[in-house]
Amino acid sequence: MPSNETLASIVKQIPYKVLVLGGSYAGLGAALNLQDLCSGRKARFAAQAPDTSKFGKISVEITVVDEKDGYFHLISTPLALASSEYAPRAWTKFRDLPALKDIRFIQGTAEKVDSVKKHAVILDSETKSPVTLEYDYLVAATGLRRAWPVVPQAKTRESYLSEAAEHIEAVRKAKDGVAVIGGGAVGIEMAAEIKLVMPDQKVTLIHSRDRLCSSEPLPDEFKDRCLSTLHEAGVETIMGQRVLSVETSQSEEGDAISELTLADNSKLRAGYVIHAISRSIPSTTYLPALALDNEGYVKVTPRLHLTPDMPNSLNHFAIGDIAKWSGIKRCGSAMHMGQYAAQNIHQLMLVEQEGIKPEFLELNEIPPMIGIAVGKQAVAYWPADGVTYGESVQDMCFGNDLGYTICWNHMQLGKECPS
Repeated sequence: MPSNETLASIVKQIPYKVLVLGGSYAGLGAALNLQDLCSGRKARFAAQAPDTSKFGKISVEITVVDEKDGYFHLISTPLALASSEYAPRAWTKFRDLPALKDIRFIQGTAEKVDSVKKHAVILDSETKSPVTLEYDYLVAATGLRRAWPVVPQAKTRESYLSEAAEHIEAVRKAKDGVAVIGGGAVGIEMAAEIKLVMPDQKVTLIHSRDRLCSSEPLPDEFKDRCLSTLHEAGVETIMGQRVLSVETSQSEEGDAISELTLADNSKLRAGYVIHAISRSIPSTTYLPALALDNEGYVKVTPRLHLTPDMPNSLNHFAIGDIAKWSGIKRCGSAMHMGQYAAQNIHQLMLVEQEGIKPEFLELNEIPPMIGIAVGKQAVAYWPADGVTYGESVQDMCFGNDLGYTICWNHMQLGKECPS
């Protein structure tokens, strides 16, 4: 009969199975930081994290499941749908990301999670058949479902490029200008990016309230600055007017014409209409109802695992936009949650492997904060700094590619992880 020491050695060699549902900022953040920690390195997002390298490597198999075949830089959507030069850059297939070389990827949709048995049913996009995956730890990071064109609906890079090209061409050919309906962050950025990329195109943003970003808990100074910066970018605005109807026809030359009727019965003619209003719906139907609130968001503790009323709650984490937590939904918060989930999972592994006293990370309440790109400038609000704006803010928050390089470098997606 093997000794206790031999049994312990065998247990250490059996790889933990970690299943990450969602391959965007939160999901990749969790997968890559956990890969670092289990390889005996510091987590890539945490320069000041406790050094756990003395415990050596932990055998782990990480699987990422996503409906798309690649990483899409979501916050660059307004630029990707305005610039044919930029669009190809925004989407990279998972198989082409050096950082994911040792992480398994399945393109598919999560259909059901059984937290008692710790297995998930995935509908494989390639085989069209359900696959059951067992796991030791699950990280739910499937984000929110948003309508076109707030986000691309394509599932493959090829179909995304076709979708984007068709949209860009329609914007370019709109002889009567472009009307953007909705004055939230997405509408502002879409209007501004079109005007930046196509300066000769007339762009009009229509918002039903008197101030932009009206649904967000942000100071009026921020909202007013967004409006003035949008005007500086050359975008025309119609405020306090709801669009009652949009009737589309064709000119004698075959060009599309849309006539918008506003709440005061005035009319606006446009060659192309963009609906930048989308009710965000959490993509969480695969989780047990007990895990969700009445809007579909996942109830989590400050350590980002599910609440104790869920079976095996310590083995199940939810992060990113689907997590019921304070603050405006942002990619920075999503990546931050990914790091916390990874480090807390690693601590749980060390408890089992080394018998350590765990040092869990707990997420604080997140106050409202945001940055919005408006052409060559950006407008930002951070509680500590208040409202800031200008080209320097654009450079700090977004660079010249709506944050693509900033996020790519932060996640180290182009860097192959050492074995």
